Amino acid sequence: MTVQLYARDVGSGTPLVLLHAFPLSSAMWLAQREGLASRFRVITPDLRGFGGSVLGDGEPSIDAMADDVARMFRTLGVRRAVVGGLSMGGYVAMALCRRHPDLVLGLVLAATRATADTDPVREFRLRQAERLERDGTTDVLVDEVLPGLIGPTTLQRRALVYGRVRGLVQATPPLAAAWAQRAMAGRAEAFDTLRNLRAPALVMIGDEDALATEDEARAMSEALPNAELLVIPRAGHLCAVEQPDLFNQAVAEFAAALARTSR
Repeated sequence: MTVQLYARDVGSGTPLVLLHAFPLSSAMWLAQREGLASRFRVITPDLRGFGGSVLGDGEPSIDAMADDVARMFRTLGVRRAVVGGLSMGGYVAMALCRRHPDLVLGLVLAATRATADTDPVREFRLRQAERLERDGTTDVLVDEVLPGLIGPTTLQRRALVYGRVRGLVQATPPLAAAWAQRAMAGRAEAFDTLRNLRAPALVMIGDEDALATEDEARAMSEALPNAELLVIPRAGHLCAVEQPDLFNQAVAEFAAALARTSR
């Protein structure tokens, strides 16, 4: 079964494709659609099984998710785009660079890593996948994933942001979350992909991120031939949601520079 992704497509200009984190949906990019659509064509797909997209019956695979995104490019008539991914979306973005490099005008990697999972993390994902399939609820995500998604500043000072993120986690289809956990558990490291990338890149990390680290972000930026690193203050793992103005400004400057040089 070929999966067609549901995508929100707003604005005009240089295409900017943003791939969401686990276990959320394209709804996490609301501030980016609102803040960037005046300058760019902002395309925010729901990865398979999340939001408005169907799960299909394929084997769990980050590569399959990247191929879904490539098909979306063709469906929407997009030749090349600045591609951004946060957390799981970053894994998919890196797989897209490896499998479909001609589609990538520039790469934004936020709160993600190029290493494969360690054995304990892989076991954690697979245990969660089994529980999601068995229980048919998102309780395990609320208990074990949600606490690491936002930083202490957001938890203490941005109650509405926390409430919104919690609602998005609770809305996640359990089978899609299980599939995605298995896909992430099986992914390979991506440093060779980064070293071979010809497109410019922007790597971002929140200074309060408990899931990805600044050292991991720096390792990615150093592996990339043409990259800059930005540490976003007072932001945890969901830096685009917690500090949308800073995130949007950085992405806008990066994408605008690419648009000028690609003309």
